[in-house]
Amino acid sequence: MKISTILEKIDENQLFVPAFQREYVWKREDAKKLIDSLIKEYPAGTILTWETANPPELKGPHEYNEQQGAVKLILDGQQRVTTLYMLITGNIPSYYQEQEITHPTRGLYVNVESLELSYYLETKMGNNPAWQNITDVFKGKVSAFDLQSIYAKTGKELTIDELRILNNNINAITRIKDRDFPEQTIPVKATIREAIDIFYIVNASGVNLTDAELALAQISGYWPQARVRFKAKLAALKEDGFDFKLDFIVYVLLGCLYHMGSDMKKLHDMENNYAIRLVWERLENQVLDYVINIMRANAYVDHSDEINSPYALVPIIVYCFDKNSTHLSDMEIRKMVKWFFYSQVRSRYVSQLPQKLDRDLRTLTESQLPFDALLQVIADENRLEILPTEFVGRAIQHPLFSMVRWYLKSREAVCLTTGMRLRKNMGSKYQLENDHIFPTAKLKALGYGKDNRVKYALAQELTNRAILTKFANRTKSDANAIDYLRSVKLKFPKALKLQCIPEDQELWKIENYDDFLEERRKMLAKQLNSFLETITATEDTVVPVLMEDLIAEGESEELEFKSTLRWDLKENCINKKLEEVVIKTIAAFANSQGGTLLIGVTDDGEIIGLDHDYNSLGEVDKDKLEVHLRNLLNQQFGTSFITSKVVIKFHEIGDKEICQIETTAAKNPVIVKPKDNNGQPVEKFYVRSGNSSQEMPISEMNKYIEERFHS
Repeated sequence: MKISTILEKIDENQLFVPAFQREYVWKREDAKKLIDSLIKEYPAGTILTWETANPPELKGPHEYNEQQGAVKLILDGQQRVTTLYMLITGNIPSYYQEQEITHPTRGLYVNVESLELSYYLETKMGNNPAWQNITDVFKGKVSAFDLQSIYAKTGKELTIDELRILNNNINAITRIKDRDFPEQTIPVKATIREAIDIFYIVNASGVNLTDAELALAQISGYWPQARVRFKAKLAALKEDGFDFKLDFIVYVLLGCLYHMGSDMKKLHDMENNYAIRLVWERLENQVLDYVINIMRANAYVDHSDEINSPYALVPIIVYCFDKNSTHLSDMEIRKMVKWFFYSQVRSRYVSQLPQKLDRDLRTLTESQLPFDALLQVIADENRLEILPTEFVGRAIQHPLFSMVRWYLKSREAVCLTTGMRLRKNMGSKYQLENDHIFPTAKLKALGYGKDNRVKYALAQELTNRAILTKFANRTKSDANAIDYLRSVKLKFPKALKLQCIPEDQELWKIENYDDFLEERRKMLAKQLNSFLETITATEDTVVPVLMEDLIAEGESEELEFKSTLRWDLKENCINKKLEEVVIKTIAAFANSQGGTLLIGVTDDGEIIGLDHDYNSLGEVDKDKLEVHLRNLLNQQFGTSFITSKVVIKFHEIGDKEICQIETTAAKNPVIVKPKDNNGQPVEKFYVRSGNSSQEMPISEMNKYIEERFHS
């Protein structure tokens, strides 16, 4: 389809974008690259459209009328189409509103002599007639002959060859409208679900859409108003200072529904339709606002820009949702806030977000002391104590600076210039800024400039920052630290102490700058540690190992994998000999130091699940499988042993279930009696040897029993 035709069909209400598509996210560099490729006649990709007489909800104000017949929807390529529409026409397509275009890609300029592309720069383009707005070129407002007279006014007469170059370049740009985007079309007979599935398949192989965006597309297919509802709530939260993306909402929904952060496909199924609406109703009207109020009132977080990773709010939101209450106890809130602070300082969710959410959300459901357990996870992976050396060379972008701000606000610190409390709602004129205590211009003169990377980092170190209001920062200028801090001490005697600034005036001298930094690092580390420790006492708790982590470690003396309980994968039938292998393994664990048997996992750690065993019993029912397993074990070991030494659990990992059999060490020897080839029971004694269970010869058994059970 020609680009000009695509634009015409948009204007004629024949080509639309479905509501489940994500917003316009391209930036100026993306727009430049697209136009550059088209000018050079490089391939610029295809578009995927869906022709349908039963469209889902559409972006924009247009409402489909069945009298229109079949219309086309852009499923893939809308970023390119939207960019071209805006650059060629100078307008925003009807399916978007002005405020929805967060990245202004209009206003691209082209040098008609060289075909260089750039956004407007006065110093570069102001007196150079070669630079023209590309939209004017597309609209035919720029010609080589028009430019000839403009050049003449600057004193330059164009030659015939130069005019020819201008003309050819202008034509190369305007010919873009005649370029074809190869079109792939989903037929009219496709259902909404089929169209979204194709949309997912097309995008899943690339990197353009996140898993959360693809999940949101699926949600919008079975709940057309979802995106509008989510965006309305996000807009309200943004007005309140907390700016989140749609991805954040999808992670929250996945957490509330499934207590996980990695398997977004869980949200794709239309069976979620009723449940997800109920969840959102509570999130929208109660839980999200409640959590934001906790952050503001108890964690001193006034806006989302202060948060290192907003995804640390997901476990908090899920916890409040699960409690079904907007009135947590003071102790619950304190523990929650303490964990939040450490999650930020130790950058809990900066990497491996889905996997870490999996672990943390599971801990919320399994632990009696969830935030104590979550804090223990951070402590196990990193040190909780903040050391003075952690501040060295750290700029204000480091999460430690946010922690400093929250701490200063907690102790009612004030602006050094105005004396106004940092926590006060000051309006835009008095928003908080971070000013250098020792001015960088003064430090540069002493060798702390960009020529010395190490010293420049010290000049920018967060310990050389005071928090001022915007108004105060504009009036402070580049006063010497010693003069400025003396005036602060005189006007507001407690202000320096409240912002943890050393009050030894010798340290205020610029020649003692390094000593000032060292002292303030010590002060901040000491006071932050004290603050964090005294928010509330947290109890030591044992955090269970994630099943995925356990499997990743591989088989060992205390861990063994079995693909199935009773189904022979090679022969494709029930094989009761496999049940005897499970019994042998449990006996070996009991006769050794105990251990874990996982059923549904192959020897090399592949999770295949329990479907084969379920089907062997006639239906997919873990309760039925557990009853069968317990009957086997009771017959072999007796009820007393099973109830005291064996724990059976089932776990979901992705879309698979596995069975965990935890066996503790027995106090007395455990003898099993498998049947021989003649069907007669034979007593056997098994122990663990490395990562396998071995029968112990009679010649060694007495000595082993004496040492293991009677020593």
